[in-house]
Amino acid sequence: MAGKDIIILRQEELRRLYIIRQVLDKKLQQVEAAEKLNLSYRQMTRITKRVKDQGDSGIIHKSRGQPSQREISAKTKSKVIIFCKNKYTGFGPTLASEKLFELEDIKISKETLRAWLIKEGLWQRKRKHKKHRCWRERKHYFEEMVQWDGSHHDWFEGAQA
Repeated sequence: MAGKDIIILRQEELRRLYIIRQVLDKKLQQVEAAEKLNLSYRQMTRITKRVKDQGDSGIIHKSRGQPSQREISAKTKSKVIIFCKNKYTGFGPTLASEKLFELEDIKISKETLRAWLIKEGLWQRKRKHKKHRCWRERKHYFEEMVQWDGSHHDWFEGAQA
């Protein structure tokens, strides 16, 4: 198997590749294939051309395996963690993110900072506990507890209790 690459495909990509292979073998038209894959005709043409040129690996999205464009660098992350350990000890994630932006000019969301601080062991999730509800003790006999009506309205139209 020298010179052959192993391609790891997802289930959806395998399905796409199967249908595109049918298009390339002229067993299926591109319009029908586009309907089956829920793609536009233009997208189908583009993907079919890429598979024809690059082989089976052309079905794989080009951004797979690449780092995210929005990823925060490890250098910035370590700098933020050091600030939180030394300068902003005792600050919660919200206040720390505000101070990092105001004083250090580092913009980071409070949720990202919260996740980092929890992972580093600098912050613990605080759960709100429900109020304790004390139930009254049951009465011993039926109708032992009398309920009174404090309103001035004659609800029962003159009937005596």
